[in-house]
Amino acid sequence: MSNDNVIRYHNAVEESANGHRLVPLCDDLLDRRVIFFTNEVDAASSNELLLQLMYLEKKDNTQEITICFNSPGGLVHSGLAVYDYMKLMKSPLRTVCVGTAASMAALLFLAGDKREMLEHTKLMIHDPSISGTIQSKKPHELAKLAEDLQKDKEITDKIIADATGKTVEEISEITKNDTYFTAQEALDFGLATSLVTEL
Repeated sequence: MSNDNVIRYHNAVEESANGHRLVPLCDDLLDRRVIFFTNEVDAASSNELLLQLMYLEKKDNTQEITICFNSPGGLVHSGLAVYDYMKLMKSPLRTVCVGTAASMAALLFLAGDKREMLEHTKLMIHDPSISGTIQSKKPHELAKLAEDLQKDKEITDKIIADATGKTVEEISEITKNDTYFTAQEALDFGLATSLVTEL
């Protein structure tokens, strides 16, 4: 890929009375209060998303913010930090699934006041799992990991239950396995509030 292609891909051309100039696409989208989240959920990506949300919230907390998700998910605790902030924001939040929002990304999607999906997108929810290796762990360390994992499951199940109107017990059964929802299934289940009619 040539440098020219990279520049065209990452920039938009803006025309004004002073002529044309290249504007980074992420800046152009942020000016329109649109955020794209397409990374794994980890400390770095969560911090970046938090900074963007804080910036837009401070700039104008009366205008809607749209967050588009196409993410495989990731670390629960990193994601929960963003989820908690999203739920405290005054700005109206519109979350849009533009590919697959899986695992922790699906929970971030659920923080939206309006939760919309493109026709052929999917959500996936499941129980949290242990990240990293458990080799060389002692029995008491494994017991602590299991206890922490159970607490994370209780938190994430409650988030899904609150968003869908289902009971925690119903959600707990569904999240035992990787459960995928098409856009229509997510709408019927209460994970999404509508299908996208315009962006």
